[in-house]
Amino acid sequence: MTRALERFQIGLFASLGFALLLLTPLQNASAQASGEHNGQVKMQAGQAMAWQESTQQWLTLDDFWQIWANSRGGITWGKSQTYPPYDQVQEQDTFLVEIGDGSCMMEFWHGRWRRANDVRRWDDAFNDYSACPRVFD
Repeated sequence: MTRALERFQIGLFASLGFALLLLTPLQNASAQASGEHNGQVKMQAGQAMAWQESTQQWLTLDDFWQIWANSRGGITWGKSQTYPPYDQVQEQDTFLVEIGDGSCMMEFWHGRWRRANDVRRWDDAFNDYSACPRVFD
C-alpha cells in the first residue's frame, strides 16, 4: 500500500509540474500576442507610458517605477537631490534622485548607483525620461 501511494504521489507531482510548465506561458499570452512586455514604453496622447505586466496596464513611467519599487519593499532611500551615504547603502537599494524639475529611479548595483533601467533593461526610453539623461553629469 505504501509503495502504491508513493507512486501515486510521484505521478501526481509530475503531472502538476508538467501542467505548470504548459500553463505558465499562457498567463501572458494576450500581452505577448500584441507584443507587450514588462517595461515596454510607448507614447499615448503625448505621454510616455510603460506596460506593467503584473497589473496588465499602461502606466506613466513614474507609476511604473513606484509599482516596481513597491514589489521590492518600497523605495529604500526616498527621493532627494543628495545621494544617500555610501557606507550605509546596500546592494539593490533604490533611490529617486531629483535633478532640476525631474527625477530618475536609481538602483545600487555592483558597488555603485546606476539607473534602474540600466540594471533591469526595461526599455531604452526610460534613460531619456525626466532626469535620467542627466544623472551622471
